[in-house]
Amino acid sequence: MGINSVFIKNNEPVSLLRYWTTRYLLTLVIGLLIIGAVSAYWIKYAAIEKQIEVTRLFAEEVADRVVDDVGNILVGEKLHQVLDNRRKFMGVDRNLILFIEDVKGEVVYSRPTKLPPSLQQAAPGLLEQADTRDKVRHPSGETLYVIRKYLEYNGQIIGKVILLFPETDIKVGKEEIQYLVIMLGSLGVLGWAVIYFHARKLSEPIQNVVMSARQIVEGNYDVLINKTIKEKEIHELVHTFAEMADRLRQLESMRTELLAGVTHELKTPVTSISGLIQAINDEVVSGEEQKEFLEICLKETKRLQKMVEDLLDFNSFAVGAITVCQEEQNVNKLIREIASQWRIVHDLGPVTFTVGVLEKQTMIYVDPGRVQQILINLLNNAKQAVGENGNIELTLYETNTDLRIDVKDDGLGIPAKEQPLVFERFFRGSNKKDKVRGLGLGLSYSRMMAKALGGDLILANSTSEGSVFTLILPKRKEKSEEIA
Repeated sequence: MGINSVFIKNNEPVSLLRYWTTRYLLTLVIGLLIIGAVSAYWIKYAAIEKQIEVTRLFAEEVADRVVDDVGNILVGEKLHQVLDNRRKFMGVDRNLILFIEDVKGEVVYSRPTKLPPSLQQAAPGLLEQADTRDKVRHPSGETLYVIRKYLEYNGQIIGKVILLFPETDIKVGKEEIQYLVIMLGSLGVLGWAVIYFHARKLSEPIQNVVMSARQIVEGNYDVLINKTIKEKEIHELVHTFAEMADRLRQLESMRTELLAGVTHELKTPVTSISGLIQAINDEVVSGEEQKEFLEICLKETKRLQKMVEDLLDFNSFAVGAITVCQEEQNVNKLIREIASQWRIVHDLGPVTFTVGVLEKQTMIYVDPGRVQQILINLLNNAKQAVGENGNIELTLYETNTDLRIDVKDDGLGIPAKEQPLVFERFFRGSNKKDKVRGLGLGLSYSRMMAKALGGDLILANSTSEGSVFTLILPKRKEKSEEIA
């Protein structure tokens, strides 16, 4: 059972604030327990060292008092009282066991005078071990610390003082434990408070994003998240979400306009056809006029059919079902033929149309039909942009990596706020919406076909002085597999 199961109830996620606060609190508790254990060990160690140091000082005090001025060991009746006073003054525990040995190793003094029978029997062995060890084992199994101090006179050892005290007599001060508990408790409360408020601050902008997302789900795209956020990742999340909301709002507006536009565009020819056929059926017109009405009905039917085909084609294109059949082509010849055909079909009148190609003949593998579709669409848009009088330029040139074809016009251009949307499906700019009929799929088609050819279609530039669309084709000199 993993630690994450602590934060999940009935397989439902918990809030970010609760998740990270609880997770951090568990981590903090474990960390403080480890710190507490290490600190307790250190306090115990410090207490042992302190007890050893105090006992060592007491041993030196004893050594100074039992050696007289001529090098004799004096253990008179008053020594017992003097040592008790000094022990109390220095805070040495009363369970201290004291032995004074002469130079021959014989015990000349012990404190207490009467040792317990078990200790009295084990005393010789303990004293023998105490000569080389810092710890010895009491017959009861208790550990005894050893402090040795040699008695010297004129540089010669005349005996030694041996002090033994039990490990259990080392007491850790209550104040130190209290301070440790208070410190760890304060750190725990402070750490919990810090993570709680920081997690709360972190979760607040995310919660705002969640609430805004719910509004979008409910159909309200006018969401605002204006709070200043210092964290880079959270700022990027909120900023990206705001951009997404704005994009969805634009797409929703486009969808509404599309529905109205498609309805209007389809309704208009249907209404015309219905009215004209009704007039013929009611014999309101006859003869040549009746024939003219039928011709109009046929044109409107073809236009209606073209709209339906555009919608069907777009659905196919949208799922990547674009057939590309590449052939080896002289790119200069191809561009001239496309331009010539377009010029013949359209009555340009005062509109100036110029074509520029490469100085050298260049052969590439490309689908000429798809290139023609793209360029015809761009040229039609350029003609709509310039209106009755203007200039259109079709220019072929090459770079180090690809071939490029610019379609340039000197029309009104595309407003800056609409430029990022020109390749969106069903988008129709403000300059065309009320003047030219259509579904807003031409540029979307064209870009899809350009990508299928291995290139791209971009809006290179657009200002109030005109626009430039660029078709990019790869310099592929070997026939690639057909793309479907």
